[in-house]
Amino acid sequence: MNRLILKYGTVVTVVILAIFAWVIYRRVADGGVAEIVLLASTAVVVWVFGSFALIYFWPRITVGGFKRIFARRGLGGGPIPVNTLYASPDSATASASSGSVIATGTDDVLYVGGWLDVAAGPQLLHVPEMGERYYSVQFTDPVTGANFAYVGSRATGGAAGDFFLCEPGYEGAMPHGTSRIDVPHRSALLIGRVFVADDDDREAAYALAKQIQLAAV
Repeated sequence: MNRLILKYGTVVTVVILAIFAWVIYRRVADGGVAEIVLLASTAVVVWVFGSFALIYFWPRITVGGFKRIFARRGLGGGPIPVNTLYASPDSATASASSGSVIATGTDDVLYVGGWLDVAAGPQLLHVPEMGERYYSVQFTDPVTGANFAYVGSRATGGAAGDFFLCEPGYEGAMPHGTSRIDVPHRSALLIGRVFVADDDDREAAYALAKQIQLAAV
């Protein structure tokens, strides 16, 4: 859906404005000034309230869409249960099938995806030793659509690690050696990326990607 908006959003906007301009022109030609004022007022009200509604609901629609897709068909390996991460063995290139959840213009990363929910209790995210290999796991808030945390080469380094994921108000004990990440609204979309140098490197990258896992504490 986002790709369609980015691709056709400008065209659709131009068409809508052109239709609106044509309607105004016809009204002016017919002498319906009062109707023009009413039409313009209605358009402004719809535009203002529509903009607020779009800003408020769009993150919930788009991020929630990933949750539904993960639960129904996953990333190609079947449904992904909540608090489970699935690593795709194939790159999500721009030429990927239309059924692919993530279709991008790159073929140098493998994707990991899943839905996190800490309402029933904290979860532990484990990442393996990555060394100099680039990887990242982004946490996206389903309410705001913002990425509120990152685990990966640039944010936490390439060493193996365990990250304690919990509600902001959690006051219980944490396993020794873990780093805490608060989940603002108790759930999040998790998308991971693991760099693949070439086809010969794909098997090694996939083996590492599969080790990025969630577990109950």
